[in-house]
Amino acid sequence: MISCVRPGCAGHIMATGYCDTCGRRHIEPRSEERPAVAPSAAPRRTAPPDTSAEESPGPPAVHAVAGVGDLDQHGLVVLPEVPVPDDVIMTDFRPPTGGRRCRGEGCTMTVGVGYGGQPARDTGRCPRCGTPYSFVPQLKKDDVVADHYRVLGCLARGGLGWVYLAEDTRAEGYRVVLKAQIDAHDALARRTAVEERRSLTDLHHPDIVRIITYADHTPPDGPPTGYLVMDYIGGRSLQQLFDADDVERIFQGRPRLDHVLTYGCKILGALEYMHERGLLYCDMKPANVIHFGRAIKVIDLGAVRAIGDRSSRYVYTAAYAPPEEEIERRGWHVDSDLYTVGMTLQALFRGTEPARGLAPDSFRRLIDRAVHPEPRARFRSAAEMSRQLWEVLREFRSLQFGEQLPESSTRFRATGASLDAGLGAIPALDHWTAGPGGRPRDLDVSPPPAAEVAGALPEPVPDPDDGAALLLDSFPPDAPDRIARQWPRESRLGTPETALWLCRAYLRKGEREQAESWLAEAETQLGERAAAHDWRIAWHRGVLHLSGGQVRQAGAAFDAVHRALPGEYVPKLALAYCAEHEAGPRRSPRAMRFYEAVWKRDFAHTAAAFGLARGHLAAGDRDAAVRVLDDVPATSRHHDTARIAAVRVRAGVLYGSPPTPADLRDAARRLPGLSLDGGAADGESRARLVAEVRENALHCRPEQGWGPQFPAGDLLGPGDEDSLRRLLEHSFRQLAAQARTAGEHGRLLDLAHEVRPMTAF
Repeated sequence: MISCVRPGCAGHIMATGYCDTCGRRHIEPRSEERPAVAPSAAPRRTAPPDTSAEESPGPPAVHAVAGVGDLDQHGLVVLPEVPVPDDVIMTDFRPPTGGRRCRGEGCTMTVGVGYGGQPARDTGRCPRCGTPYSFVPQLKKDDVVADHYRVLGCLARGGLGWVYLAEDTRAEGYRVVLKAQIDAHDALARRTAVEERRSLTDLHHPDIVRIITYADHTPPDGPPTGYLVMDYIGGRSLQQLFDADDVERIFQGRPRLDHVLTYGCKILGALEYMHERGLLYCDMKPANVIHFGRAIKVIDLGAVRAIGDRSSRYVYTAAYAPPEEEIERRGWHVDSDLYTVGMTLQALFRGTEPARGLAPDSFRRLIDRAVHPEPRARFRSAAEMSRQLWEVLREFRSLQFGEQLPESSTRFRATGASLDAGLGAIPALDHWTAGPGGRPRDLDVSPPPAAEVAGALPEPVPDPDDGAALLLDSFPPDAPDRIARQWPRESRLGTPETALWLCRAYLRKGEREQAESWLAEAETQLGERAAAHDWRIAWHRGVLHLSGGQVRQAGAAFDAVHRALPGEYVPKLALAYCAEHEAGPRRSPRAMRFYEAVWKRDFAHTAAAFGLARGHLAAGDRDAAVRVLDDVPATSRHHDTARIAAVRVRAGVLYGSPPTPADLRDAARRLPGLSLDGGAADGESRARLVAEVRENALHCRPEQGWGPQFPAGDLLGPGDEDSLRRLLEHSFRQLAAQARTAGEHGRLLDLAHEVRPMTAF
């Protein structure tokens, strides 16, 4: 198992490529240490002699669902093949619509705009400051730059310069991209080009376009100009691809949500790489990502700036960036980059085919967090956002295609609670001795008590950046008083995670007032503004509300957690319970959507299975409930509980509705195979379950009898009333032998006498 190499993290890298503790993507070896990647399946051009190893157009597939696309080793969709376009050379060199801002120092005038009905001029001077401008390409076809690169034509007009396609004259057939300044007289653009050269030539990431070198060129009739030389990526931008007439041919239908999520994870991986090197991208949008072959490249690095730079001019696309007033007030930060990613994915999502289940809602919540008006509420890192995207992708695949995609949560510890609310429990003796007797009880399909759920929900994984995170597991869970006394004496304990640990510890002891006090302390440690958007605070507040039976308030708190962690299954489980509880005896569609999202993704989450089963039973659908229970895997610790529940569902009285002969037949088929009491036929648990089935069969027997479909056999006899009475009498006598008190013994014998058939003597 690969250990995480990030400072202070003791986690391990999961199969997904993310750390199970800090949740960040695995750091790859440096380029000189990185092993060669698999060769591309697409045709490749001859590389120049000084280039690094070729990059694969996409990772190899490790499994697939027929007809819906493979997943790669990171759990992302293997993207469809996008061929190299035949004709990419521009022929229209008109100024950009709406012109552009003047590049003069401090000038905000827009140049390149027509007046009085006249078309915009290609060249001229700013009417306000006199700075010259030009929209005319400086290079023509067949011009040679730096005696090395022969120009083939213009590819595009970039935000800060023309982009040219050229051929490397020293490597036949190998094409490169030259990016120049719009205007050689533009001082700001010249400085930006120098900054690009310094910061970008050292970037080496499979999803970022490679800057090969920097070349100077002096034309015969103009000033010297510098050009960034980049790899040519022969594909289409995501904007071009999603707007193309043949997009459905390429994707074999409309693009799906999992394609968009895969693009997002790859983009965020590239931005995480840049952020770790102190750089911000600043201009993410669909036009700046190229899909080529089965891979993507982030291109157009002209807006890149250093983290913390507040002096150079910002370059961004307003439609994808945070509000201008925010940028002017606080500058550009990592969360600003993530904002642009959110807007990019939102734009791509509009072109996707409709998706079923909860996944589209989870995706929208993810975007809402990325573009939240309050920067503190946004994702803190590209790795954090990428993990949530990856989780939503798994949710989508499980709901859309039935894939089981189990994976441990990086935010919550595992829990073994089934929360079956007694549905899978063998009836105790008081099932018969405590009631009035004479008629079977309805099957109880109500959810478990709120306090029980509060104690069974998983605990959050401590934040690895918290100073006390490594100490928490060494604390005695049943002795919070000792830790509370050490709190003011030991500085390393005075952290939010310690306060949250104490909140949970006191809650387990039933001391809610103390628990609330420590939650307030955690908020104080974080600070009021940060605590308002910290999902850990909302989670603990929800658990506190739930422990006190305040289910509606708990639901509101858990909803805040779901907004912050839209891909995680645990908040969905908590919200499902709250919705189920509030619905009462009626089926809650909202609870069913949440339970389904958790269950379809991983059959290990049996609490969701029992929640789904209860929902189906609330609608009177025994068959659907049993199908869910049958899906609980044999490897689950709750497998036997689910099998018992299936028998009780089949043979039980549901809202006054008796079981059918087919239900009883299925119960009779299932019951002998249950692993109860070591398989002993006269075991106590088995005897109680048999008694419940026989009691239901007797008292629910129609006046005309059960008919030929009745499951005759050892369990229920031939089905006539006298036979059922004799069998149930025998069961009650067996239960009397289990009685612990004389009162219980007498009551069970009375029941036996009451059901015995009438005789002539």
